Amino acid sequence: MEATQLAHLGGFNFIKTSKEALIAYFFNIGGLLAGFLVASQLGLFHKAPWILALYPALIGAKGVLEGILSGRLSTALHLGVVHPQFSGNTKSFYNLVEAIIVLTFITSLAIGTISLLFGQVFWGITLTDLTAIPSVTIATMTISLILICLTLKVAFLSFKKGLDPDIIVYPVMSAVTTIFITLCYLATLKLFFSYPTIGEAATALIGLSHLFVVIFLFLKNLHAPDFIKTIREALAALIIVAFIVNITGTLLRGISNYVQIRSKIYTIYPAVIGVVSDVGSVVGATATTKLALGMLKPKLTSIKNHAPTILSAWLPSVIIVFLLSIVTSLLHGVSSLADFYNLTAILLLTNLMAVFLIVLLSYSISIVTFQKGLDPGNFVIPIETSFSTSITSTALLAAIVLIGVV
Repeated sequence: MEATQLAHLGGFNFIKTSKEALIAYFFNIGGLLAGFLVASQLGLFHKAPWILALYPALIGAKGVLEGILSGRLSTALHLGVVHPQFSGNTKSFYNLVEAIIVLTFITSLAIGTISLLFGQVFWGITLTDLTAIPSVTIATMTISLILICLTLKVAFLSFKKGLDPDIIVYPVMSAVTTIFITLCYLATLKLFFSYPTIGEAATALIGLSHLFVVIFLFLKNLHAPDFIKTIREALAALIIVAFIVNITGTLLRGISNYVQIRSKIYTIYPAVIGVVSDVGSVVGATATTKLALGMLKPKLTSIKNHAPTILSAWLPSVIIVFLLSIVTSLLHGVSSLADFYNLTAILLLTNLMAVFLIVLLSYSISIVTFQKGLDPGNFVIPIETSFSTSITSTALLAAIVLIGVV
């Protein structure tokens, strides 16, 4: 292995890892902007019964795709399989990027289709929603492909600066993704509902353009082993994801019914999910890299050897929870210290319950997939990201019920 890779993995440093995690998690403060946008556009979100329920599904789906890209990219950079540069890179690098473009369309189609099933049973959709849901989903996810360039830039820059991309890339990009996918969703909804004929045609055209690109990439890479392997393995994870993220949407509707118009909850919701997902991604990504390098035994009991990394990944999230509570209270005006303490208690309890479960899940997936001879990079972050939305939503609802609504 080259000296550059060894420098990144030479030995565990608790303080260094915690600092890097804190820097990465800090970007979740920006996730409040996404929640604030939702809180300020509740009128738009109530135009149809599926709009609010689809929102966390889109966040989760985009987070999953970012997870596949960042997880695979981080490990590949450590192993020297991919170089930290855009041009003149390896075939594996270009196959990975092209696979993400294809998987984005497949994921969008799957989520749109499964949302129709959930909508019939839980959301109360009508016949007019049957074309609206898939069209809006695919258009939103297609526009979000712009983020691929930023993900690559963050990965390359962090690696060149001597930071660990396993710790930096996904947490940073998950926060940026949440904001960007929210903006894409709001823009698509406004276009679709404000200009019905033009909006429907525009969203359909965006989806068709993506479909033509997908067909081209499939034909081009039909005999490329890395491309086919990524699609095949990631597809298995994404089928699970498509169901889970729709469950999350149904949970958000439950939280919505419980808290009614409490805008603080809407504002903080995406950021709280982001923090929990980030902890899971750091635990899973670092375990995946250690397994690939033979630094960790592929056994569930070896979690004790990974415990220092887990602790260094969790503690910074507690600091971020306090910051989220402070900033949210300031955004909405602090009515009393009791309200601030109440919100902080809800967030801390949510974090404690959700992180405990997501760490166990993330680590278990990395071990089991490695034992089965699969690439953990195609499963760990994608599955933990989708589960983190459902787990965090459930934990938040439980915390609200136990402690009380702010």
